[in-house]
Amino acid sequence: MKILVCITHVPDTTSKINFKDNNTKFDPTGVQFIIGPYDDYALARAIEIKESTPGTTVTVLNVGLAETEPTIRKALAIGADDAIRVNADPTDSFFVASQIAEQAKAGGYELILMGRESIDYNSGVVHSIVGEMLGIPSVSPVMKLELSGNTAKLAREIEGGKEYLEVSLPFVAGCQEPIAEWKIPNMRGIMSARTKPLKVVEPKSVNSGVATQKYELPKPKGSVKMISADNVKELVNLLKNEAKVL
Repeated sequence: MKILVCITHVPDTTSKINFKDNNTKFDPTGVQFIIGPYDDYALARAIEIKESTPGTTVTVLNVGLAETEPTIRKALAIGADDAIRVNADPTDSFFVASQIAEQAKAGGYELILMGRESIDYNSGVVHSIVGEMLGIPSVSPVMKLELSGNTAKLAREIEGGKEYLEVSLPFVAGCQEPIAEWKIPNMRGIMSARTKPLKVVEPKSVNSGVATQKYELPKPKGSVKMISADNVKELVNLLKNEAKVL
């Protein structure tokens, strides 16, 4: 079995985010980057499948420029066999999905896994677009994935509960916890990752029709007003006239 795991190169959730060029571009200065947390779950499940299914190979794919390679190498250290980097700035979901679909077609993968969404733009649509472009099913958010021959049994989260599905390979899955437990690379994995193949390809030409005009940081948190526990009248007044929640 050939599994393709698509990973994102995103700022650590503890990083302080800033913008430059009149708030039209993200400023990466001083930012620590990681594998997208949801992608980590997808990668972990792919490695589990590889370990339990002889002959399975796992390829990681990232759409990004050269600075994403340390993140890709971490995925290789976790257990992926090889990697592909599409040499392009991931400008929007349609562009990224187009690059993934192009590589998926060329590689003939039977299972395409990725996170339910990235944690930078949080669009949550790439898996659906890839599925549509390839003409195969796309399911998200997948919380459980078990394979039996050419069929996968899935559990996904829906409003108010869970839905259980059976899907024939090939298909695309947008993953989230608790599909697997994150894996931490060990020293042997880190050393072997240095020599694993990392193929760099040029992007497919895509006219996505999307352009970023401006970024905005959230407004600063307001001040806190402290009132005594027995001053219910004042609390009601503030909730009504200032917070306007009553």
